[in-house]
Amino acid sequence: MSMHVTIRKRIVTADRQFALDIDFDSDSRRIAMFGPSGAGKSLTLRAIAGLLAPDSGRIVLNGRILFDSETGVDVRPQERRVAYLFQDYALFPHLTVAQNIAFGLSKGWRNPARRALPPEAARWVHAFGLREIVNQYPIQISGGQKQRVALARALVAQPDIVLLDEPFSALDPALRTRMRAELRALQESLDVPMVVISHDPKDVEVLGDHVLEIRDGHIHGGGRGRQHPPVYAPQQPAHAI
Repeated sequence: MSMHVTIRKRIVTADRQFALDIDFDSDSRRIAMFGPSGAGKSLTLRAIAGLLAPDSGRIVLNGRILFDSETGVDVRPQERRVAYLFQDYALFPHLTVAQNIAFGLSKGWRNPARRALPPEAARWVHAFGLREIVNQYPIQISGGQKQRVALARALVAQPDIVLLDEPFSALDPALRTRMRAELRALQESLDVPMVVISHDPKDVEVLGDHVLEIRDGHIHGGGRGRQHPPVYAPQQPAHAI
């Protein structure tokens, strides 16, 4: 896997100005972006996924140009082959687990059939141990199960890379530890590169081979091969960026 990201974005709101200036290259299949809230981690992920248009820059994944401000290339999100997992997993509450997973195969907005489970979806149902809950709805399952359903939905579309935005933020400490270990095992068994962002040093220690420390919209220290990210002192809450 090869990734090149050079992006610049200036954001101005009524009470804040923020400048994102990110530049890195990586050939790792396990990238972790680490830093305090408001550092620019989520903005970077959204730009890679095509959910945020940089003011300028270039994004290249496995030789495919996804964004290039100089040549006017800006591949649509649905054509980037990039899966994005939101913090709250964004499962459809009116669809069953099976339908949520199969939705990743949909070409339009028509809901998958209630009882049908395509082979591509069945593969991930089995891999993630979801068979017993396929007919349940998101409100009926646990936080850990929701995460696995969201990841299965992302992987069923065969993306080139999976982006995980604070994947454990909604979990209690005990479940967070278990799901961190499960995701590490998945990273080792799946042939899919992953980028995880977190402000928790333990997440980064377990899940990242190439660690990028992001502060104030910039990468500090290059981050190449760092195994033990710094521990941040408590700080005032900030808007997630």
